[in-house]
Amino acid sequence: MPTTELVLPQVRESTYIVVWEYQVKAEWEAEFVAAYGADGDWARLFQRSPEFLGVELLGSVGSAGRFFTLDQWSSSAAMDVFLAANATAYDVLDRRFGGYTVWERRIGGFPCDT
Repeated sequence: MPTTELVLPQVRESTYIVVWEYQVKAEWEAEFVAAYGADGDWARLFQRSPEFLGVELLGSVGSAGRFFTLDQWSSSAAMDVFLAANATAYDVLDRRFGGYTVWERRIGGFPCDT
């Protein structure tokens, strides 16, 4: 019986998501949302890498000024390579936007199946 070989599109089996939590100063909330959202300065920096898949900015419904970002990368290694190569640009943004928050913390990085 003859067979046909199909070329299937590559499917990403997993991704790596880094979750950050922020307590944002009320007077800086609009600027924070602009800088940390999907079209913000952080996303534009990360988009220099083809391995960056996007960011989601989530606001807490139970705590005013509490936000979370979910940065999605193709892998932990890809993110690490990007951060090492772009440390200066990262530090510039971190200092520029540091005054927007009361505190921030990295909750963790998580491999995720898609």
